[in-house]
Amino acid sequence: MSFLDILVKQNIITADDVGFIQTEATSSGQPIEDILRDKGISAAIIAKAKSQLLNIPSVSLEDREIPSEILRYIPEESAFHYKIIPINVKDGVLEVGVVDPDNIEARDALNFISSKINMPFKVFIVSEDDFQRVLASYKGLTGEVNKALGDLETEFSEAGVEMTRDDELVTKPGAEGVNIVEDAPVTKIVATMVRYAIEGEASDIHIEPLREKTRIRFRVDGVLNTSLLLPSKIHDAVAARIKVLCNMKLDEKRKPQDGRFSARIDNRKIDFRVSTFPTYFGEKVVMRILDQQKGVQKLDKLGLAPGSYEMITKAISRPYGLILISGPTGSGKTTTLYSMLNALDRETQNVLSLEDPVEYNIEGVSQSQVHPEIGYTFATGLRTTLRQDPDIIMVGEIRDKETAQLAIQAALTGHLVLSTIHTNSSIGIIPRLIDMGIDPFLIAPTLILGMAQRLVGKAYEPAVKAVPVEDSIKVMIDTQFKDLPDAYKKQLPDSKEIYEIAPIPSCPKGTKGRQAVFEVFQMDKDLERLVLKEPTEPALYDLLRSKGFTNMKEDAIIKALTKQIPFEEVNTL
Repeated sequence: MSFLDILVKQNIITADDVGFIQTEATSSGQPIEDILRDKGISAAIIAKAKSQLLNIPSVSLEDREIPSEILRYIPEESAFHYKIIPINVKDGVLEVGVVDPDNIEARDALNFISSKINMPFKVFIVSEDDFQRVLASYKGLTGEVNKALGDLETEFSEAGVEMTRDDELVTKPGAEGVNIVEDAPVTKIVATMVRYAIEGEASDIHIEPLREKTRIRFRVDGVLNTSLLLPSKIHDAVAARIKVLCNMKLDEKRKPQDGRFSARIDNRKIDFRVSTFPTYFGEKVVMRILDQQKGVQKLDKLGLAPGSYEMITKAISRPYGLILISGPTGSGKTTTLYSMLNALDRETQNVLSLEDPVEYNIEGVSQSQVHPEIGYTFATGLRTTLRQDPDIIMVGEIRDKETAQLAIQAALTGHLVLSTIHTNSSIGIIPRLIDMGIDPFLIAPTLILGMAQRLVGKAYEPAVKAVPVEDSIKVMIDTQFKDLPDAYKKQLPDSKEIYEIAPIPSCPKGTKGRQAVFEVFQMDKDLERLVLKEPTEPALYDLLRSKGFTNMKEDAIIKALTKQIPFEEVNTL
């Protein structure tokens, strides 16, 4: 039975009509639904017949307006291509309207979207008219950019510009060349992209050339999401516009370039750090967004445990010594360093920094950006800095033996040195310095504080729910803290509830913003003796554990018990 037979039973068409419609569809290649609509049968009646045939509920959207927070679940590009639209979220389930439920590709797309947003879906049949109505309600970035693209196509045509198959900009014979970089539509595309990234609180914008499209992705809370797809033929124009803003070389596409520019958006000064990277299909452009209004956070706003905060404030008040922060790229190390610098007395002390690159400007700190390509590295810069009569020096990163040796020497000769280093844990800082060739007898008197950190999602209260700590969660927590001395176990929060993610339309992840988790240790006489005697990670851990040391995962558990982060974030560490 087909839905045509159902329409016959409902006396909407006759049995004779069925043969005629099928023949016309075969000869013309036109879909049966289109032929029925041409005969005056409404899209709503067709949708109800499909619903009855396939035993899938149908829904009318004629008088409904789908909120923008619901539309965000399915990108406009996917909605248009697969003819699927988000309708509602009910009891943690995404309700989706589908024009053709037999479309296997649409089903695959929905399964992919469901796994990405970690939410099951329920399918409803919608009419073609309702689908088009909802599709038209998609607004924002894509709509504005599409208008600009239309304007750009018009300007191409009027200026005598066309695209070759290789997507190279050429000029038709007899037409004057056009400076595409300064074309208003391209400027608007870039400006719109930047504005929406800032409004969406993105930290980075990725502009990536693919085989047939240019993909625009925003990184929000550490996760990249596709926000827009552009025709590949305008990629060079968009990249060139950004390069103009950064004073980069327009004709250099074979090697990476770095630059920066500033913009004032909604009376806020925003800095952009830009990097280009040559790929097979063109130049990839990544823009890091540095919001000066957010600026540098205060040290007591970073989410440090009281004991860790006390250790850090004590360390930065010392007249000399070495403070090292460990963590992977993007873990917030620079933010923590800036917070430390911001807490220092910059009025009576000479504070200098060597950075790659300078991200935020801190009043009272002489900040210098290194340029390895001209021989100005952390090591050479550190030598020069020591001739500037510094009290406090920040070195962006200790990458090699020479920089490590100079940092140690600076700390030994009466300077407070703050820097970062790449290790998996705070305790790993000591073996890492030894691997770099630093003698243990130099580490013991200079390293005054070591710490490591990662970033996890911060709980968004409307999108999480409180659940009791019991069963497997209780066993996991007890196992994690099993070897912590009883005196310190008593200081753990005695919360009987934690947060778990309960998705809502405006926040399916259950988190908004990010929260750092830390592990911190300070040097004391016992640790100094162990560094000289047996500086291995297991031995160092045993000693520090006996003094109440907690690692990053345990800090995350404590933050989950105090309902700062969802418990699911603990499993990411």
